[in-house]
Amino acid sequence: MKCHTCGGRLEPTISDLPFCLGPTSIVVIKKLPVLECTNCTEFSIEDPVMEKIENLLERTDEAAELEVIAYAA
Repeated sequence: MKCHTCGGRLEPTISDLPFCLGPTSIVVIKKLPVLECTNCTEFSIEDPVMEKIENLLERTDEAAELEVIAYAA
């Protein structure tokens, strides 16, 4: 698979990524499987992983300023 930004090669890796749920709420998902570009470090998330992320985010407390969740495949 090629990077949409620079055309470099995407390699599977594990990363911790933040998601903003509102003006004051951030959720960090740890150990998230992503595809990262070997050239520019841009990343891509595959559809099945994104579906699981959406399910995780729906169950979080938007009143919390910061929440950290571990991704489990």
